[in-house]
Amino acid sequence: MKKILIVEDEESMRLGLVDNLKFEGYEVDIAEDGKIGLEKIKKNVYDLILLDVMLPIISGFDVCRTIRREGINTPVILLTAKGEEIDKVLGLELGADDYVTKPFSLRELLARIKVHLRRGVSYAENASEIIKIGKLNINFSTFNVFENDKPIILSTKEFDMLRYLWEKKNITVARDELLEKVWGQNIYTTTRTIDNFIVKLRQKVEENAKEPKIIITVHGIGYRLIN
Repeated sequence: MKKILIVEDEESMRLGLVDNLKFEGYEVDIAEDGKIGLEKIKKNVYDLILLDVMLPIISGFDVCRTIRREGINTPVILLTAKGEEIDKVLGLELGADDYVTKPFSLRELLARIKVHLRRGVSYAENASEIIKIGKLNINFSTFNVFENDKPIILSTKEFDMLRYLWEKKNITVARDELLEKVWGQNIYTTTRTIDNFIVKLRQKVEENAKEPKIIITVHGIGYRLIN
Protein backbone atom coordinates (compact mmCIF):
# COMPACT_ATOMS: atom_id res chain seq x y z
CA MET A 1 0.00 0.00 0.00
CA LYS A 2 1.37 3.39 -1.01
CA LYS A 3 1.90 5.83 1.86
CA ILE A 4 1.18 9.55 1.43
CA LEU A 5 2.00 12.39 3.82
CA ILE A 6 -0.32 15.42 3.86
CA VAL A 7 1.26 18.58 5.26
CA GLU A 8 -1.65 21.02 5.50
CA ASP A 9 -2.64 23.46 8.26
CA GLU A 10 -6.25 24.03 7.11
CA GLU A 11 -8.24 21.41 8.99
CA SER A 12 -11.17 21.06 6.57
CA MET A 13 -8.79 20.65 3.62
CA ARG A 14 -6.64 18.17 5.53
CA LEU A 15 -9.58 16.01 6.65
CA GLY A 16 -11.11 16.05 3.18
CA LEU A 17 -7.85 14.87 1.61
CA VAL A 18 -7.42 12.16 4.25
CA ASP A 19 -10.91 10.76 3.65
CA ASN A 20 -10.57 10.75 -0.13
CA LEU A 21 -7.06 9.27 -0.21
CA LYS A 22 -8.03 6.52 2.22
CA PHE A 23 -11.06 5.78 0.04
CA GLU A 24 -8.66 5.38 -2.91
CA GLY A 25 -6.70 2.79 -0.95
CA TYR A 26 -3.72 4.84 0.22
CA GLU A 27 -2.19 4.81 3.68
CA VAL A 28 -2.21 8.41 4.93
CA ASP A 29 -0.18 10.34 7.50
CA ILE A 30 -0.70 14.02 8.39
CA ALA A 31 1.19 17.03 9.70
CA GLU A 32 -0.39 20.36 10.70
CA ASP A 33 2.63 22.61 10.16
CA GLY A 34 5.95 22.68 8.33
CA LYS A 35 8.05 21.81 11.37
CA ILE A 36 6.13 18.63 12.13
CA GLY A 37 6.01 17.78 8.43
CA LEU A 38 9.78 18.13 8.06
CA GLU A 39 10.41 15.97 11.12
CA LYS A 40 8.11 13.25 9.80
CA ILE A 41 9.70 13.28 6.36
CA LYS A 42 13.14 12.81 7.90
CA LYS A 43 12.01 9.96 10.16
CA ASN A 44 9.68 8.04 7.85
CA VAL A 45 9.54 6.76 4.29
CA TYR A 46 6.68 8.03 2.14
CA ASP A 47 5.79 7.33 -1.47
CA LEU A 48 4.49 10.87 -2.04
CA ILE A 49 4.09 14.15 -0.15
CA LEU A 50 1.24 16.65 -0.52
CA LEU A 51 2.75 19.88 0.78
CA ASP A 52 0.91 23.13 1.37
CA VAL A 53 3.04 26.23 0.68
CA MET A 54 1.61 28.63 3.27
CA LEU A 55 2.35 26.69 6.46
CA PRO A 56 2.94 27.82 10.06
CA ILE A 57 6.50 27.80 11.47
CA ILE A 58 8.24 26.52 8.30
CA SER A 59 6.86 27.24 4.84
CA GLY A 60 6.28 24.53 2.27
CA PHE A 61 8.97 26.08 0.08
CA ASP A 62 11.50 25.77 2.91
CA VAL A 63 10.43 22.19 3.67
CA CYS A 64 10.90 21.28 0.00
CA ARG A 65 14.27 23.03 -0.20
CA THR A 66 15.52 21.26 2.95
CA ILE A 67 14.53 17.72 1.99
CA ARG A 68 16.03 18.06 -1.49
CA ARG A 69 19.31 19.31 -0.04
CA GLU A 70 19.35 16.24 2.21
CA GLY A 71 18.85 13.89 -0.72
CA ILE A 72 15.23 12.93 -0.07
CA ASN A 73 13.74 12.45 -3.55
CA THR A 74 10.18 11.52 -2.59
CA PRO A 75 7.75 13.07 -5.11
CA VAL A 76 6.30 16.36 -3.81
CA ILE A 77 3.08 17.98 -5.01
CA LEU A 78 2.71 21.55 -3.74
CA LEU A 79 -0.74 22.79 -2.70
CA THR A 80 -1.39 26.51 -2.48
CA ALA A 81 -3.92 29.26 -2.95
CA LYS A 82 -1.28 31.33 -4.70
CA GLY A 83 -1.59 31.49 -8.47
CA GLU A 84 1.19 33.78 -9.60
CA GLU A 85 3.66 32.26 -12.05
CA ILE A 86 6.70 33.33 -9.99
CA ASP A 87 5.52 31.17 -7.09
CA LYS A 88 4.99 28.17 -9.35
CA VAL A 89 8.42 28.57 -10.91
CA LEU A 90 10.05 28.95 -7.49
CA GLY A 91 8.40 25.80 -6.17
CA LEU A 92 9.53 23.74 -9.15
CA GLU A 93 13.07 25.11 -9.01
CA LEU A 94 13.26 24.14 -5.33
CA GLY A 95 12.65 20.53 -6.38
CA ALA A 96 8.87 20.06 -6.27
CA ASP A 97 7.45 17.66 -8.85
CA ASP A 98 4.07 19.26 -9.37
CA TYR A 99 2.00 22.26 -8.37
CA VAL A 100 -1.77 22.40 -7.77
CA THR A 101 -3.52 25.69 -7.09
CA LYS A 102 -6.49 25.80 -4.71
CA PRO A 103 -9.35 25.35 -5.31
CA PHE A 104 -8.46 22.28 -7.32
CA SER A 105 -10.38 19.38 -8.83
CA LEU A 106 -10.10 16.28 -6.66
CA ARG A 107 -10.15 14.11 -9.78
CA GLU A 108 -7.22 16.05 -11.23
CA LEU A 109 -5.24 15.81 -7.99
CA LEU A 110 -5.82 12.05 -7.78
CA ALA A 111 -4.73 11.67 -11.39
CA ARG A 112 -1.51 13.56 -10.73
CA ILE A 113 -0.84 11.49 -7.62
CA LYS A 114 -1.16 8.29 -9.67
CA VAL A 115 1.20 9.65 -12.33
CA HIS A 116 3.92 10.41 -9.79
CA LEU A 117 3.47 7.11 -7.97
CA ARG A 118 3.89 5.23 -11.28
CA ARG A 119 7.09 7.14 -11.96
CA GLY A 120 9.19 4.86 -9.76
CA VAL A 121 7.81 1.77 -11.47
CA SER A 122 8.83 2.98 -14.92
CA TYR A 123 12.37 3.66 -13.74
CA ALA A 124 12.62 0.17 -12.26
CA GLU A 125 12.02 -1.31 -15.68
CA ASN A 126 15.44 -0.08 -16.82
CA ALA A 127 18.49 -2.26 -16.56
CA SER A 128 20.43 -1.78 -13.33
CA GLU A 129 23.60 -0.57 -14.96
CA ILE A 130 25.92 2.30 -14.17
CA ILE A 131 26.05 4.99 -16.83
CA LYS A 132 28.81 7.57 -16.93
CA ILE A 133 27.76 11.10 -17.88
CA GLY A 134 30.58 13.58 -17.52
CA LYS A 135 31.81 13.46 -13.92
CA LEU A 136 28.86 11.41 -12.73
CA ASN A 137 28.19 7.68 -12.48
CA ILE A 138 24.43 7.11 -12.50
CA ASN A 139 22.11 4.18 -11.96
CA PHE A 140 18.80 5.38 -13.38
CA SER A 141 16.86 2.43 -11.93
CA THR A 142 17.98 2.98 -8.33
CA PHE A 143 18.40 6.79 -8.43
CA ASN A 144 22.01 6.49 -7.23
CA VAL A 145 24.39 9.20 -8.42
CA PHE A 146 28.09 9.34 -7.60
CA GLU A 147 31.15 11.37 -8.45
CA ASN A 148 33.97 8.91 -7.86
CA ASP A 149 32.79 7.33 -4.57
CA LYS A 150 30.99 10.42 -3.27
CA PRO A 151 27.17 10.43 -3.43
CA ILE A 152 25.78 13.40 -5.38
CA ILE A 153 22.32 14.82 -4.74
CA LEU A 154 20.13 15.59 -7.74
CA SER A 155 16.64 16.99 -7.29
CA THR A 156 13.84 14.95 -8.80
CA LYS A 157 13.53 17.26 -11.78
CA GLU A 158 17.30 17.43 -12.32
CA PHE A 159 17.33 13.63 -12.37
CA ASP A 160 14.36 13.44 -14.73
CA MET A 161 15.85 16.00 -17.11
CA LEU A 162 19.24 14.30 -17.19
CA ARG A 163 17.59 10.94 -17.81
CA TYR A 164 15.52 12.33 -20.68
CA LEU A 165 18.54 14.01 -22.27
CA TRP A 166 20.43 10.72 -21.93
CA GLU A 167 17.63 8.83 -23.66
CA LYS A 168 17.89 11.39 -26.50
CA LYS A 169 21.69 11.58 -26.43
CA ASN A 170 23.35 13.18 -29.44
CA ILE A 171 19.95 14.53 -30.53
CA THR A 172 18.89 18.15 -30.06
CA VAL A 173 15.97 18.39 -27.63
CA ALA A 174 13.83 21.52 -27.80
CA ARG A 175 13.03 23.43 -24.62
CA ASP A 176 9.31 22.95 -25.23
CA GLU A 177 9.85 19.19 -25.49
CA LEU A 178 11.63 19.17 -22.14
CA LEU A 179 8.77 21.15 -20.59
CA GLU A 180 6.24 18.64 -21.89
CA LYS A 181 8.15 15.42 -21.19
CA VAL A 182 9.73 16.32 -17.86
CA TRP A 183 7.18 18.70 -16.33
CA GLY A 184 4.02 17.70 -18.18
CA GLN A 185 1.62 19.78 -20.23
CA ASN A 186 -0.39 20.93 -17.22
CA ILE A 187 2.51 22.58 -15.44
CA TYR A 188 2.54 26.35 -15.65
CA THR A 189 6.19 27.14 -16.08
CA THR A 190 8.46 28.65 -18.71
CA THR A 191 11.52 27.79 -20.74
CA ARG A 192 13.48 29.98 -18.32
CA THR A 193 13.02 27.22 -15.78
CA ILE A 194 14.62 24.76 -18.21
CA ASP A 195 17.63 27.04 -18.63
CA ASN A 196 18.02 27.35 -14.85
CA PHE A 197 17.96 23.57 -14.41
CA ILE A 198 20.54 23.14 -17.18
CA VAL A 199 22.85 25.52 -15.30
CA LYS A 200 22.49 23.38 -12.16
CA LEU A 201 23.07 20.14 -14.07
CA ARG A 202 26.20 21.48 -15.74
CA GLN A 203 27.66 22.35 -12.35
CA LYS A 204 27.39 18.68 -11.41
CA VAL A 205 28.14 17.00 -14.74
CA GLU A 206 30.77 19.15 -16.44
CA GLU A 207 34.45 19.46 -15.59
CA ASN A 208 34.08 23.16 -16.36
CA ALA A 209 30.47 24.36 -16.27
CA LYS A 210 31.43 27.61 -18.01
CA GLU A 211 32.74 25.65 -20.99
CA PRO A 212 30.30 22.74 -21.28
CA LYS A 213 31.26 19.72 -23.36
CA ILE A 214 28.53 17.28 -22.25
CA ILE A 215 25.31 19.31 -22.23
CA ILE A 216 25.56 21.63 -25.21
CA THR A 217 23.33 24.60 -26.00
CA VAL A 218 21.81 24.59 -29.47
CA HIS A 219 20.97 28.27 -29.82
CA GLY A 220 17.37 29.08 -30.56
CA ILE A 221 16.27 25.46 -30.07
CA GLY A 222 17.34 23.71 -26.90
CA TYR A 223 20.03 21.32 -25.68
CA ARG A 224 21.95 18.22 -26.72
CA LEU A 225 23.69 15.70 -24.47
CA ILE A 226 26.91 14.55 -26.10
CA ASN A 227 28.11 11.03 -25.50
